[in-house]
Amino acid sequence: MLIAGVDEVGRGPLAGPVVAAAAVFKEGYINPEIKDSKKLSQKKRELLVEVIKRDAVAWSIVSVGHTRILKLNIREASRLAMALAVRRVKADLVLVDGNVEIETRLPQRTIIGGDNLHVEISAASILAKVWRDHLMLVLDKKYPGYGFSAHAGYPTKFHREAVQRLGPCKVHREAFRGVKEFITKDYGEVQIAFGYR
Repeated sequence: MLIAGVDEVGRGPLAGPVVAAAAVFKEGYINPEIKDSKKLSQKKRELLVEVIKRDAVAWSIVSVGHTRILKLNIREASRLAMALAVRRVKADLVLVDGNVEIETRLPQRTIIGGDNLHVEISAASILAKVWRDHLMLVLDKKYPGYGFSAHAGYPTKFHREAVQRLGPCKVHREAFRGVKEFITKDYGEVQIAFGYR
């Protein structure tokens, strides 16, 4: 049996996409080093990405940008990202982190705290986290002054003050508190969305 784990990162930031990953392993796969991405150092996550890509039967990463987040809301954008990630792999069962089902034809189980309980979900959380962090480094260079490389778009004090001082950039989430208050009439439409594999 092939088991896919799916998880997302990036629900809480003020900027950037929400990113989901799916990782598929044969039933019984064990690797005690693969655990919830939030419990690992950046260096360890980077190393484990290579292990996951080597050991997984299949994997995918999908990014849903701020335009779709604005249109759908963050909950539905997260569900969409996870559904698209699962659609790109073959599996017999999907384990979904959290308590909300995704749109898939495959049998699925939702698991609260799944990234602590199932290696498949943990692996997916690592893939998504590392990919999103790399993207935020790119966006930091494209939109300097917001500190994306330091906080990955999350609402830190520095980030909130930067938005207030500079105004939102094109990858900020227009509907989020901490951003919408500072959008001017000249800001225009959000036009960039990111995707991967």
